[in-house]
Amino acid sequence: MLKEFKEFALRGNVVDMAVGIIVGAAFGTIVNSLVSDIITPPIGLLLGKVDFSNFFLILKKGINPGPYPSLSSAQSAGAVTLNYGLFITKVINFLIVSFAVFLLVRSINRLKREREKTTPKTKECPYCFLSIPINAIRCPHCTSELK
Repeated sequence: MLKEFKEFALRGNVVDMAVGIIVGAAFGTIVNSLVSDIITPPIGLLLGKVDFSNFFLILKKGINPGPYPSLSSAQSAGAVTLNYGLFITKVINFLIVSFAVFLLVRSINRLKREREKTTPKTKECPYCFLSIPINAIRCPHCTSELK
């Protein structure tokens, strides 16, 4: 069983997937920092010096009745809150990650198209000089065997 697990774990695609997950997690932390440290502060400033993390609704008051100046104070008082400001931040994170993945896929597709353009799809039969598929082993026109 250990031998089978080793074979599975050392396959190329499993290692590639693990590297992708690690890089994705690191990319996620960068995007979180971008959103929380760079994007939301100017938006909050435009909205009147408001911190998105403090956008919440009280569903049930806690031990100490409100008003609560921040989400952390409401939660420490035991209030049940609907944290829509944190949700907005996470939606912005998702949109940025989705856009970055879209750009990556678009670039990869462009490289594939360029590679397909440069890769020949046909060759010339050395006997009848007609165009034939690159992988042909026999010419469909003159039936000559090709090497």
